[in-house]
Amino acid sequence: MIDDVRGHESLKPAAVAPDRPEGAHAAGVGGSARRSRRSTARGEERRRLAIGWLFVAPALAFFCAFVIYPLITAVRYSLYHWNGIGAATWAGIDNYVRVFTEPELLISIVNALILIVFFTVIPVASGLALATLIRTMRPGPFATIARTVLFLPQIIPLVAAGIAWSWMYAQTGTVNTILDSVGLGFLSRSWLAGFGTALPAVGLIGSWVLTGLCTILLLTGIGKIDASLYEAARLDGAGWWREFVTVTLPGLRREIAVLVTITVIAALSSFDIIYTTTKGGPGTSTLVPGISIFRLAFTQSEVGLASAFGIVLLALVLLAVLPIQLLARERD
Repeated sequence: MIDDVRGHESLKPAAVAPDRPEGAHAAGVGGSARRSRRSTARGEERRRLAIGWLFVAPALAFFCAFVIYPLITAVRYSLYHWNGIGAATWAGIDNYVRVFTEPELLISIVNALILIVFFTVIPVASGLALATLIRTMRPGPFATIARTVLFLPQIIPLVAAGIAWSWMYAQTGTVNTILDSVGLGFLSRSWLAGFGTALPAVGLIGSWVLTGLCTILLLTGIGKIDASLYEAARLDGAGWWREFVTVTLPGLRREIAVLVTITVIAALSSFDIIYTTTKGGPGTSTLVPGISIFRLAFTQSEVGLASAFGIVLLALVLLAVLPIQLLARERD
């Protein structure tokens, strides 16, 4: 009897723990794998970001130390009347008002704007003409020499270039000697001493220095233009001018934007050439913002006004350069 009961009890189904649905199990495993991958990806991204900042940190430190901090300091100085030694007194925007009301400072800004013609228009136009001419030459020694001669002024220090051209512009210098030799002696004069000739004479020095840079950069840009475009233009019967307008100029849009930016900045911030040739004279005929800031800070002890003029010059450069960059990007 007892054995029968035990036999019946052994036939009862054993209690079975509820099984986890297979789908839920798979979802759990998949979610865990995805979370693991996301965590690994975030860790890798953080590691790359840290490595990037590690490489950038030295340059960023120098930029902050030698650009950002001096800029902030200049803005702070521009709000005070200060001679650089004694106590400073609050000026507010008075220094900025003086920049736009004192005739001598306004003349320096106008002269800098005029120099854009010599530092930008002439070099870029000459560079386009010379680069197009050199492109038509066969590769050889002459083309190499032409590139070297054109780029040579760019590697000469501006101070040395200014001194050399001062000798050439003298009454008995090379320029007047050449004029005398070709029968134009009536044009001879002391070019840097004349009120009407000093600024153009200084501007031509800038043109001479920057033409080589423009030519080489534009020549490099022409080399990147697809040769098939020129062949297609010739097949369509385009002459050299039509080929230049429809193929060369559009292909050099970025290079021209870069050159205009560089040369405009050079014109507005010019200092070396003018200081070594005329020091801003005669009178105020070659006075530019760089010379004015130098005089205000180091000879007239008006550090606040010089700082304000420096900030105005920075704003002027940005107003001149940013539209060029925006226009180039829109066309791209």
